Amino acid sequence: MTAIAVTIAGSDSGGGAGIQADLKTFSALGVYGASVITAVTAQNTRGVSAVEDISPTVVAAQIDAVFSDLAVGAVKIGMVSRRETIAVIAAGLKRYDRLAVIDPVMVATSGDHLMRRDAIATLKEELLPLALILTPNLPEAALLTGRAIAETETEIARQAEMLLKLGARSVLMKGGHGKGKDATDVLFGQGDVLNLSRPRIESSNDHGTGCTLSAAIAAGLAKGKPIDHAVVAAKAYLHDAVVAADRLTIGQGRGPVHHFHHWWGDSRNQSTASSDGA
Repeated sequence: MTAIAVTIAGSDSGGGAGIQADLKTFSALGVYGASVITAVTAQNTRGVSAVEDISPTVVAAQIDAVFSDLAVGAVKIGMVSRRETIAVIAAGLKRYDRLAVIDPVMVATSGDHLMRRDAIATLKEELLPLALILTPNLPEAALLTGRAIAETETEIARQAEMLLKLGARSVLMKGGHGKGKDATDVLFGQGDVLNLSRPRIESSNDHGTGCTLSAAIAAGLAKGKPIDHAVVAAKAYLHDAVVAADRLTIGQGRGPVHHFHHWWGDSRNQSTASSDGA
C-alpha cells in the first residue's frame, strides 16, 4: 500500500515551516501527504505579520474528508492556536481512533507567538493524551510543565516524566535550544532512554526545523517503522537538511532548511541544469 501521512497544522506563506514544510518532508521521504489546515499565517523569513484561524467547523470537515477516504498511516499535528481548534482535532482523532505525532508549536523561529496562552491548558488536557509521541523543544517543554527551561540532564528527564504523566506515550525532548558543541535530542517512554546527538550546526537557515523533524517522524511511522527507528531516521534527515540549508538563498531573514537536499543542490546548479535541459 502507498504510505500516507496527514499533517494538521497552519500554513506558512513563506514555505519554510507549517503545512508546507510537512508536505515537502513527506514527499522527500517517499510518503504521500494530505493536510488539514488549522490557520493561515502571513509569514516570511523575517517574521509573522498576521494570523487568521480556520473555523473549527471547517477544520472538522477537513478531518472527516481525509480520514473517511484515505488509508492514513500516521498523523502529525503542528500549529493549533486556540482552544476550539484543539477540541475539534481531539474529537476527530478519537472518532477515527488515532494517536498522533504532536509538535507543540507555540513560538515561531522568529520569536512570534503562535498559540494563545489560554489554549495551553486545553492542549495539555485534550490533545497530549492522544500523543503517540510529543516533540517539544526545551522552551516548549518548560511552558507545558510550568518549570524553568531545562539546563541539565536531570531537569530534562524530570520534565519529560511530567509530560508522560499527562498522557503522551513517548516524549522527544529536543536539544536544539541547548548549549554545547552537540545538539542532543532525548527520547523517553520507549524503554531505555535514547540519546541522539549530532554536531551543532551554526546556520541562520533553520526556519522550520521543528516542523520538519516531527513530519519526518510521521513519515517513518507511515512506512511502518517503530517509534525509535522513526526518530533516529528523522534526526538524520533533519541534520542533513540543515547542513545543506546554506546552499539555498531564500529570503532576507532566517531561511528554511533544505528539504530536498538529496534531490537538488544550490540555486545556481539548478538554474544551470534547467538551462541545459531546455
